[in-house]
Amino acid sequence: MPDLLHRPFGTHGKVHEITPASAGWRYVGFSLYRLRAGETASEATGDREVILVMVEGKATISGAGQDWGELGDRMNVFEKSPPHCLYLPDGTDWSLEATTDCVVAVCSAPGKGGHAARRIGPDGITLTPRGEGTNTRHINNIAMENEDYCDSLLVTEVFTPAGHWSSYPSHRHDEDDFPRITYLEETYYHRLNPATGFGIQRVYTDDLQLNETMAVHDGDVVCVPRGHHPCGAPHGFEMYYLNVMAGPLRKWRFVAAPEVEHLM
Repeated sequence: MPDLLHRPFGTHGKVHEITPASAGWRYVGFSLYRLRAGETASEATGDREVILVMVEGKATISGAGQDWGELGDRMNVFEKSPPHCLYLPDGTDWSLEATTDCVVAVCSAPGKGGHAARRIGPDGITLTPRGEGTNTRHINNIAMENEDYCDSLLVTEVFTPAGHWSSYPSHRHDEDDFPRITYLEETYYHRLNPATGFGIQRVYTDDLQLNETMAVHDGDVVCVPRGHHPCGAPHGFEMYYLNVMAGPLRKWRFVAAPEVEHLM
């Protein structure tokens, strides 16, 4: 199994590129650009659908034969305002020019040509609490199951307050047995506030054949090929992550870890 924890391979330009081949799985792709004002990026989607997420900053974007104008207004991700995003089907291309310094995530999965290009957010995305007590976190759903924007992709943002847990109670979605559970690969793009902080993510299976606990830092990506995958934000450090999931069925069904079933 390839390493689960991915540090950025630079501070500028494309700083992450996770493909199904590099991750050792079949569905999810994730790339990240950190651009300065005036710089450009472009890609073809090929046989994959894509959601561009303006994590921070602003850019003018063209894609699928259309000019989408300037997207983005959140200059710091921890403003927690809803993101500006763009969905692009397979068989298209896109290009952008940064109008401010910006961070742009490229979320991808197999496309089937079933949906047209469209803007997603900020309208229609509402920061929503989930959990209780020190399990409380706040969700910006970008393209989850209830939003019929995509063929394969499931994408969401999560803000975890300092001292809280997230992706908890521990759960897994690593079997193709709908409606009990679905097989979904997943990436976590982490940010910390302050950026000098750290968080904790564990990825483990019930039999502990996979059992990794990682310190995640600002800008890291964690791949979750299978197993449970809780996160912890230590006191003093607020955590954000952008989740990308995909599998053979665009449904999110999970099974709790035996030790936390009583919390569900």
